Amino acid sequence: MEGFGVQAIVNIIIQLVFIIVTWWALQTFRLDIFLKNPNSPQAKTLLILLTIAIGSLVGNFFINYLEWATRLRYLF
Repeated sequence: MEGFGVQAIVNIIIQLVFIIVTWWALQTFRLDIFLKNPNSPQAKTLLILLTIAIGSLVGNFFINYLEWATRLRYLF
C-alpha cells in the first residue's frame, strides 16, 4: 500500500512541474495575434486552460513512460 502513496505523490509532482513548465513556455508565445482582446478575462482563461491541457498531456506521457520503464524488469 505504501508504494501507491509514493506513486501518487510522484504523479502529482510530475503533473505540477509540467504545468509550470508549460506556463513558462507559453509566456513567450504571442497569443495577441490570434485574440481580439488579449487582456480580457476570457484570454487569460484560455491561456490557463491551454496550459493545463498541454501540461497534463506531457505529464501523462512522462508518467506512462516511467511506469513502463519500471515494468521492464518483469520482462526477464
